[in-house]
Amino acid sequence: MRALISVSDKRGVVEFAKGLEKLGFEIVSTGGTYRILKENGIEAIEIDEVTKFPECFEGRVKTLNPYIHGGILHRRDKQSHLDQAKELGVEAIDLVCVNLYPFKATIERTEDFEEIIENIDIGGPAMVRSAAKNFESVIIVTDPGDYAPVLEALRSGNNSVEMRRNLMIKAFEHTAAYDSMIANYMNRRFNEGFGQKQFVVGSKVFNTRYGENPHQNGALYEFDDFYSKNFKTLKGEASFNNLTDISGAVKIAAAFGDENAVCIVKHGNPCGFAIRDTLLDAYTEALKCDPVSAFGGVVAVNGVVDRELAQKMNEIFLEVIIAGRITEEAQEVFASKKRIKLFEFGDERLKVSDDAYDFKHLSGGFVYQDADRVRDEEVENAERKSEREATAQEMKDLQIAWKVAALTKSNCVVYVKEGAMVAVGMGMTSRVDAARCALKKAEEMGLDVTGAAMASEAFFPFRDSIDSAAAAGVKAIIEPGGSIRDDEVIEAANEHGIALYFTGVRHFLH
Repeated sequence: MRALISVSDKRGVVEFAKGLEKLGFEIVSTGGTYRILKENGIEAIEIDEVTKFPECFEGRVKTLNPYIHGGILHRRDKQSHLDQAKELGVEAIDLVCVNLYPFKATIERTEDFEEIIENIDIGGPAMVRSAAKNFESVIIVTDPGDYAPVLEALRSGNNSVEMRRNLMIKAFEHTAAYDSMIANYMNRRFNEGFGQKQFVVGSKVFNTRYGENPHQNGALYEFDDFYSKNFKTLKGEASFNNLTDISGAVKIAAAFGDENAVCIVKHGNPCGFAIRDTLLDAYTEALKCDPVSAFGGVVAVNGVVDRELAQKMNEIFLEVIIAGRITEEAQEVFASKKRIKLFEFGDERLKVSDDAYDFKHLSGGFVYQDADRVRDEEVENAERKSEREATAQEMKDLQIAWKVAALTKSNCVVYVKEGAMVAVGMGMTSRVDAARCALKKAEEMGLDVTGAAMASEAFFPFRDSIDSAAAAGVKAIIEPGGSIRDDEVIEAANEHGIALYFTGVRHFLH
């Protein structure tokens, strides 16, 4: 039996090779892998002894050779293949252990295009694909995490077709992801990220019990190990819908840095938000906005949930709590609640990934775009259009309202008073309806909007929303501006003594 080992990720490769050697495998290897194996007492054969041809062109060609690919690809169930292999002097290669040049690490480290080009693997993917194609006879190993199971299967005589088939699938995923990464990088470098093909590649973290509904399958996939490294399940199982709600809630709660922010979300929409000196006070204020919708909702806590906060949260049914961290004492408070689900990021604060791109499925394809980002300076540098200037507290409230609005479904209007959201209208077909619905809900909840700041993520097309806000006692408004009726909106703000600011940036979220 013969194994070919050539890896860039050398974790565990020595132990794997020793295990194969004990099982009677002859080891063939290349370059740095060969040196490491020899240094650790493994009787490896250097690749050019097999190819009968030296490495050439500064290592660009070393395994692209019929003695290698013939050894991998010839079919063991066809006598004609076996006869031809014998005639040509091609020895069978029964196991291929290959992972590829570190292209991702290279593009993260340098912009030197020559170095980047040299870190595009050619021979590696060819060997992986050859071995995967011939999985009926050849074991292909691309993941160091598979070393131990493969050795155990070989020791126990369980080198089954099912195992080899699973490794084959993983191998093709490996090369497909690698080529996708290269193509996407080249398009980012030369085509502003929008080439003729766009590849979206994620790694599965876990299956969800089902998708949005029980008749749909679902799973969580991640970019760059974001969830594997950060997301921790403490209690319960995250559903498909939980995960989308968690993402929305965390984006809002984490948008304020180290502030003690709490966001409550129901069906993807915020129904409560507040920033306070303590997380307990922040949660208490956030809940006031819409305690009816909060029932069975998702709460994102930008900090540590302690026993006292847990006891307060435990007063109503919450389906999900996601926090920077949830103490053991807090977890004990929730232990008796069977349906609650607890997750944390294992840190003092929530985390969001810095995805550069965003996409959305539509019938027959998907739309792809640069990721939207809401920046502090959008409010700090906003242009005052009114005669009245906002107070310091109103500017803080405008900042909160603007960020929450930008991260909420359009059409959206958000009202914030003294650091807490007091009304929100979202996902409406008209902006004036969003404003009015928000105020109606606030009235039903007994919340006083007088003195609040208001934000709209897109411009007001008419002055009617300003008139409604003034009637409710709103004192400051922020919006992008850009309507053909901006002058009417500005005039309305001045008539009502409202401070009005234009950011010049729109944040539609559909």
